[in-house]
Amino acid sequence: MPVAVVIPAYNEEKTVGNILQLLKSIEFIDEIILVSDGSTDNTASIGKSCGVRVIELTQNSGKVGAVLHGVKSTDADVILLLDADLIGLKKEHVYNLLRPVLEEGVDMTVGIFRNGRGATDLAQKIAPFLSGQRAIKRRVFDKLDGYGVKDYGLEMALTILAKKENLKVQPVILKDLTHVMKEEKRGLIMGGLARMKMYWDILSCILKLRLEVF
Repeated sequence: MPVAVVIPAYNEEKTVGNILQLLKSIEFIDEIILVSDGSTDNTASIGKSCGVRVIELTQNSGKVGAVLHGVKSTDADVILLLDADLIGLKKEHVYNLLRPVLEEGVDMTVGIFRNGRGATDLAQKIAPFLSGQRAIKRRVFDKLDGYGVKDYGLEMALTILAKKENLKVQPVILKDLTHVMKEEKRGLIMGGLARMKMYWDILSCILKLRLEVF
């Protein structure tokens, strides 16, 4: 099955290059799509210099919009979603996320950080279903269109969709992997506000989907 990696990115010039270079060295990945979500830094140009396909959105559309732009631009049977701010990504992480979907009939894998660092490990212990590192069969995205999810609601929507559709989902431990926290990117105040917005969007998504699904 053809595999496409979709990476939504907003001003991730510090980390995205290393991720793209690693992905380019993995033979069973057929396509790498970087969606620069209204970035004002060198995110898009770094993607182009790495030789991957870059979709440049002129305005920031949020994670859901960026991911769906990327997914709709490819016909691949399997979509690997990765964040653009990962630190410590290795080939084994990518393989472990994809193998159950490619070889074992799993519909979706969900990557869980382990031994990366305390803050990100703890967040995923509390809410593992919010992980952005996932391998997903294309047909799952086809079912997602009717859910109307918004920014940061994607992971929650996928989780509830999987439950409703009785999909086979497998957690995958990603050892020694972490990501840059919002407070580190934007400062304590702006990063904290961004985190509050993220949690609010997640809560809104939970309430909306529970009303529609259950």
